[in-house]
Amino acid sequence: MDFGEVYHFLFETFAGIGCLVGIGLVISIIACIIMERRTRKRFANREAGEDDWSFFDDDDESEEK
Repeated sequence: MDFGEVYHFLFETFAGIGCLVGIGLVISIIACIIMERRTRKRFANREAGEDDWSFFDDDDESEEK
């Protein structure tokens, strides 16, 4: 298989385009996981301030009780 066949498969067939999209999604998810873990590690011992907010209000209520 030469480069021309690989190029044709990846960019000119539905299966190849699907592979490229799938690979892009997997790489994006891996990057997001790595960034999330680094952020959680960096702010693990940080106390919440008055200006901090959360998408989930239930989390704040369970910590106060």
